[in-house]
Amino acid sequence: MAQSPGAVVCDKAYDTNNALKTIADRQAVPVIPPKSTRLDQRAYDRNLYADRNKIERFFGRLKEARGFATRYEKTAVSFLATAHLLAALDWMR
Repeated sequence: MAQSPGAVVCDKAYDTNNALKTIADRQAVPVIPPKSTRLDQRAYDRNLYADRNKIERFFGRLKEARGFATRYEKTAVSFLATAHLLAALDWMR
């Protein structure tokens, strides 16, 4: 069964020929808006790129919890449990 290619979602800072080549070598689809100075303006999935902002805002809300932001929990299991708890609390908000 063939696996569908994934998408790499980045901001404009990663709109370089080297980054685009690396993404293409891994058979993934780049979702990177082109810089305004790029002569060849590529098309990209604007809806998928907009979802990137939602994820960034979500992690920003998680980082409001001091213990999560400073990685107070040292074990991976405790840190993951904290992340799950904070995500559940954010979902209920």
